Amino acid sequence: MDITYGLMIVIGLVTYVAWQKPELHRKLMLNPYDTIRAKQYYRLLTSGFVHNNSMHLFLNLFTLYFFGRAIETTFANTFGASGTVLYVLLFVTAVIVANIPTTLKYKDSPHYNSLGASGAVSALVLAFILFDPLQELCLYALICLPGYLLGLLFIVYSVIMSKRNVDNINHDAHLFGALYGMIFTLALRPETFNNFIDKLF
Repeated sequence: MDITYGLMIVIGLVTYVAWQKPELHRKLMLNPYDTIRAKQYYRLLTSGFVHNNSMHLFLNLFTLYFFGRAIETTFANTFGASGTVLYVLLFVTAVIVANIPTTLKYKDSPHYNSLGASGAVSALVLAFILFDPLQELCLYALICLPGYLLGLLFIVYSVIMSKRNVDNINHDAHLFGALYGMIFTLALRPETFNNFIDKLF
């Protein structure tokens, strides 16, 4: 579990330091306009390590704590010694991949910003569901559903909210992070899909 705890500590520290230095906070978050026009591609990654406020940070770290530990253990058991490297690779690349659609969508909007580890966390959640679709998952300890059903609802909800664009949440990052988590897992271990289907039926 060391890697998950390490990620949580790094995210917490980077976010805290950025809160103390507003200019640094602005430089680390994803601004699609500057990312493309000024070639500040580092923002695709650094934006995953800063957050808007304490609640935003808490929700991402809380979810990372549970699903990060689960995927870290699953990858270690499934892929052996390379499991840790693959876990870190999944998290880091998920941050970047989840931000690409947003960057392309808002590349001409200089005032649009996005930040947070939600895209990578969504990737971990959906990767976990592929391995254990029947495990009951609870949304904020209120609504508990089998993982496969909660995952499906999450994707549908993200698509709808992305089209509506009525809040300040980057639903595109959630959606593409989730899809990437599944693609990454299936690319590493294609038989995971058959196991997923077998457990459902």
